Amino acid sequence: MKSTIAVKIAGMSCVMCSRAVEQALSKIDGIYSSTVDFSSGRAEILLDTSLVSEQTIQKAIEQAGYRYAGTSGNAGRDDELTTHDLFRKKLRFSIGLASGTIAMALMYLPLPAAFPLQYILFALTTPVFLFISYPIFSAAFRAVKNAVLTMDVMYAMGIGISYFSSVLGTFGILPHEFMYYETALFLSSFLMLGRFLEARARGKTSDAIRNLMKLQPVIAHRVNGDTIIDISCEEIRAGDMLLVKPGEAIPADGSIVSGESSIDQSMLTGEPLPVFRGPGDAITGGCINLDGSFTMKAERTGNDTVLQRIIRIVEEAQGSKPALQKLADRVVGYFIPVILIIAIAVFAIWFFVLNASASFAIARLISVLVIACPCALGLATPTAVTAGIGRGATLGILIKHSEALELSEKITTVVFDKTGTLTTGAPGVIHVHTEDFPEYEMIALAAGLESHASHPIARAIVQFASSRYIAPLAFQSVSAESGMGVFSTLSDHEVCAGSMRFLRKRGYAITDMLMQKAEALESIGHTAIFVGKDTRSIGLFEISDTLRVHAREAVALLKNMGLSVMMITGDNRRAAQSVAASLGIDEAIAEVLPEEKAEKIRALQNDGSQVAFVGDGINDAPALAVADIGIALATATDIALEAGSAVVLTNDLRDVPSALMLGKKTARRIRQNIFWAFAYNILLIPVAAGALYPVWGITLKPELAGLAMALSSVTVVTLSLGLTRYSPRRNNAPNS
Repeated sequence: MKSTIAVKIAGMSCVMCSRAVEQALSKIDGIYSSTVDFSSGRAEILLDTSLVSEQTIQKAIEQAGYRYAGTSGNAGRDDELTTHDLFRKKLRFSIGLASGTIAMALMYLPLPAAFPLQYILFALTTPVFLFISYPIFSAAFRAVKNAVLTMDVMYAMGIGISYFSSVLGTFGILPHEFMYYETALFLSSFLMLGRFLEARARGKTSDAIRNLMKLQPVIAHRVNGDTIIDISCEEIRAGDMLLVKPGEAIPADGSIVSGESSIDQSMLTGEPLPVFRGPGDAITGGCINLDGSFTMKAERTGNDTVLQRIIRIVEEAQGSKPALQKLADRVVGYFIPVILIIAIAVFAIWFFVLNASASFAIARLISVLVIACPCALGLATPTAVTAGIGRGATLGILIKHSEALELSEKITTVVFDKTGTLTTGAPGVIHVHTEDFPEYEMIALAAGLESHASHPIARAIVQFASSRYIAPLAFQSVSAESGMGVFSTLSDHEVCAGSMRFLRKRGYAITDMLMQKAEALESIGHTAIFVGKDTRSIGLFEISDTLRVHAREAVALLKNMGLSVMMITGDNRRAAQSVAASLGIDEAIAEVLPEEKAEKIRALQNDGSQVAFVGDGINDAPALAVADIGIALATATDIALEAGSAVVLTNDLRDVPSALMLGKKTARRIRQNIFWAFAYNILLIPVAAGALYPVWGITLKPELAGLAMALSSVTVVTLSLGLTRYSPRRNNAPNS
């Protein structure tokens, strides 16, 4: 049975390490594919669960030279491993820096000639050097054993040459000028500093996913008759009745049975204001119950909850590789052997051609090996992707595929489905038209009649009266004709509400003005509900699918970004044009059958447009899949959610332009990172090789090369971290 699992891997230090793990996993029968993300230490593995066990995967990872850290999804375990790893790196750097400083001081102090300096340096630095550099040599050995050329191999060569030439100089095999003890310590220490800063910064790019994991509650209160039993959330089953107390996280998805409270949904939707929920209302696991207590019925538990689905989507998206990263990975694969050749060539040119001292030539070789680390290039894309997708999650925007980030820059046209997307999908009162009758009284009469009915249009009229603070008049009894209307009497006056046909059937006269108004409404797809009193019509309600809040603003934001905005609907042309005009949409494609939506999207693409489609229903799934970027609303069906490239959890259409803005910002940051990673190597490799020495006498010591290498990776990660503070809605306001 095919299944995808995610596992955590510790000990990877560069992109080539992730490639080594991928190669090790690919050799296992039953594993179809694996994608290993070096920046997050996470592997996505597609396998046959009947052929491959977790123990088999663990063995393969460990034989490749890396640590298996369990399946992904345990925030506490991940934090523990990260904290321990950072502590060890910081400890190695601190000890190495202190020992290197002592060694350098000893070398420059005016000591007696008989003082055995070289032996003291050997005794002082050797245990420290082995302690600091052990992870590097160990990783290099594993890489060579697995026939993979990683940066650890280059580092091991650089610091190894520094140290072993010092040992040879100590015991007289080489001249004393070859003693680089302080260089070996400083270089190893700065490599550890770089990895410490890099790991800490990389960890911050995944804060969003860790925060989501921490939302998962541990304990739930199961209601068994008159008793309450505390259970683990893993024991919850669909149908269980659970008590949720003030301040607690909701333990599962479900609905409130009794009680009411305000719910903080900010970590899931990005919306800061709490929402009020009472009996019958749906609630989402992981959200915080603020003030009241209530009893809920669990409906979805474990991996089926919204929170778990969100975590899976974010993790999978952060682990996916966009085209730019695949290109960077290929470049890194060629980069390392090329740098090895360059380093050897630099040594040969200085020593054999330019007749420099062996000490100077070796220092140039070491500097080139260390400074040419492509880690910054390997980190450029995954850290930006992780930070961008994580930021989207905190804003209530789930980006499901990293490719959507790159495509956001190319979008030229945004196409909205109408019903359920631009509109709420539920009927509402748009306007009230009366003729020689008080509007307030007509609304009160109609609301009184319709309060006895359960039809969606009846509910819309009652809700409209409530929104206008108009109390429905009380009718003792109300009669109804299915699909036609309702009628009753009040103080010896007959009152009815329904279709024009219903009023005529009951002998009511329809005035010319109201009849013309009804015909005009029907031509644009709206419904007219007449109200009559004492055998004549007194007015009508204009009923239509209501526009979503902020729909007009969302369209304005997209047009402000320079995008063409279109709408697609099965409604007739006049109705579609009416909605489009009210929203400021450029073009409406009307009278489109559900199965034709995808064809219309393809037609736009064939004309040269890059299309983002926004929809919510089952019939939108093909169009969401065909579009360059498919954006589904949270109210969408499961099929539509699976087909989309992104999901807007807030159902706020303003988050559609926000999603595109975030994608553009992330794509630009990826390109900036790659530029700086390349620029760093292009500029500093010649300096490390000694290109400036003949003219200006400038060289780059190996330990300074190590520090510069560390700072290059930290710079790229820091640039990516800027995305975690990006607020797209603030940056795409109309006329900004």
